[in-house]
Amino acid sequence: MRRLLTVVTAAAAAAAALMLPGGALPVAPAERAEAASERWSAREATAFWTEDRMASALPVTEPEPGSGAVPASGPGPAAAGPASPGPSPATAPSQAADPASPARPEAPPAPASPDAAVPAPDAAVPAPEAPDAAVPGPASATPAPAAPAPAPPTEPAVPVPAPAPSGSDKAAVPATNGVGQDFDGIPVVGRMFVMQGGGAYFCTASVVSSPSRDMVLSAAHCLLGTDTRQVAFVPQYTRAKPRPYGLFPVLRDAAGRSKVWIAPRYRTDGPDRAATLDVAFAQVGPGSDGLPVEDVVGGNRLVTGATFNHPKVTLIGHPAAAARPRVCVNKTTKFTSGDPKSPGSFLRIDCTGYPGGTSGGPFLARYDAQTMTGDVVGVIGGWKTGGPTADTSYSSYFGAEIRKLYQTAVAGALVR
Repeated sequence: MRRLLTVVTAAAAAAAALMLPGGALPVAPAERAEAASERWSAREATAFWTEDRMASALPVTEPEPGSGAVPASGPGPAAAGPASPGPSPATAPSQAADPASPARPEAPPAPASPDAAVPAPDAAVPAPEAPDAAVPGPASATPAPAAPAPAPPTEPAVPVPAPAPSGSDKAAVPATNGVGQDFDGIPVVGRMFVMQGGGAYFCTASVVSSPSRDMVLSAAHCLLGTDTRQVAFVPQYTRAKPRPYGLFPVLRDAAGRSKVWIAPRYRTDGPDRAATLDVAFAQVGPGSDGLPVEDVVGGNRLVTGATFNHPKVTLIGHPAAAARPRVCVNKTTKFTSGDPKSPGSFLRIDCTGYPGGTSGGPFLARYDAQTMTGDVVGVIGGWKTGGPTADTSYSSYFGAEIRKLYQTAVAGALVR
């Protein structure tokens, strides 16, 4: 316990540095978990996730609406609970229960060779106040006993520029609001591949800036389950170029459980009653060149405590059966659920063509086409695990509970 508290204190200082107005992103601390000790290296992950296996992966099976609480798999990073002074050892990402029909519609699976298929809380999330200090992070890495008040607004820190892939068109943004289009992707967004049961699945995920420079963000329902394993993140995946920046394995703890942080209430209450907490952070190991993912592709800033109503958000996701990811730009609005079984308020965006597989895709405010990064203010998920139709998507609101979850993940990423 004493060792954990020491690490948490160091993490708090590092996270606080990220909040300085205009401050530079921190240098990776020395206490980063080492992939070698986690028994799931980039080399092993690359050998397992062959191009054919990635191409034949289906969208992560989503929890059946009304399925209720999801059994926890034991202690693990799922934790940002108030009673916990620090993160527990990582727990294996979970698998969604066998659904009769997924909440987000799936496109029919493509043949195995193509990039086939990718495939809420008891009370509403706190209303937004002044936006949190610039991302990536919360003011402190230790969960406070009471819900912390948002920090005074400050200018966001400059995002880490991502190296532009050879021949990239800088990810052209659609001209018509609300109309999605396929594109070649951006380095900070990619697919998160997982094995569940005997099948290969995926969701969308993105890199979020952190002191350890090795954190990715997705939806909780993508990584929820006791039999999820062989988890890896592949930036800017396309069928034509499956691994343009390599592959980054989600680290495991000494017990072999993936280092994934999901709010405890999401695990206990389930994807409906805890829909406002459909967010997961995961720590990934270095790529085959030994560099952390944020050094390779850059990172988005996490913003919490902002508004529901953003005038311009760039939405990116990897749809089922699509050879390339999808991009769309539109405003977001506040949606408050009238369903007592899935209460809360959520971000809502109308963007065409986001079926199964796009869950976990980032909502990027202030997207910069030069750095190809932005402020991540949501991920596809939340109400009905992202929405019952492919043309309107939802996100849990990034408020105090999500900020606390990030803080817990930051602290846990520094624990060897």
